[in-house]
Amino acid sequence: MSGHSKWSTIKRAKGAADAKRAALFAKLSKKISIAAREGGSGDISHNFKLRVEVEKARAQSMPNDNIDRAIKKGMGQSGGPAIEEIIYEGYGPFGVALIIEAASDNRNRTVQSIKHTLTKAGGSLGAQGSTAWLFETVGQIMVENSGKDMSELQLIAIEGGAKDIEESKEGLVITTTPDGLDSITKQLKAVGAAVVSSEVIRKCTQPVELTSEQTEKIENLIEQLEDDEDVVSVFTSIN
Repeated sequence: MSGHSKWSTIKRAKGAADAKRAALFAKLSKKISIAAREGGSGDISHNFKLRVEVEKARAQSMPNDNIDRAIKKGMGQSGGPAIEEIIYEGYGPFGVALIIEAASDNRNRTVQSIKHTLTKAGGSLGAQGSTAWLFETVGQIMVENSGKDMSELQLIAIEGGAKDIEESKEGLVITTTPDGLDSITKQLKAVGAAVVSSEVIRKCTQPVELTSEQTEKIENLIEQLEDDEDVVSVFTSIN
């Protein structure tokens, strides 16, 4: 989930047209392949990262055949070039720090595309370590407001070890440790919470405040980056 308006990506995914959905499935497939390879197992019961990615894919109604093919590709059981995860760091306009996660079989194509998008928007790619120090790796659970008692859900999350909880009219954004993500997610689902996202993200430790006009420009840049076939996640320093 990106560091800008936390609910905007969820809403875009839900309303995606067929062409957009095909592109979304392609991105989800890449993340599943990488999770299978890095976890050393195609069994979701023994590979937490893979289970998270598969659940995200199923939440978007991705067919099981697509999921199975992505797992096999990650485990080297099918042909085609290998997909690798690549992390880019840089800045957008107004000094906004960026971390861009990509999954690609062609590094040159990916870096040139991302660089072009950033430059056109007044941003730039940075060296390794230029922005990573501004982010910490955490678990993030997004619970949609579906009529459940939000106070009860917050209590469950707190008792489960949640680090922070943000409440809005859309629902709850719960921050956990990466290791605590799976346990708290299961507890929330067990009581019927509408968990729409549960994943490990990069959260900025020194967020910046922007005007509404500046924020809109950054969100437009993020959407352009996310439209790239190789980009799977974008994290920013926007508060």
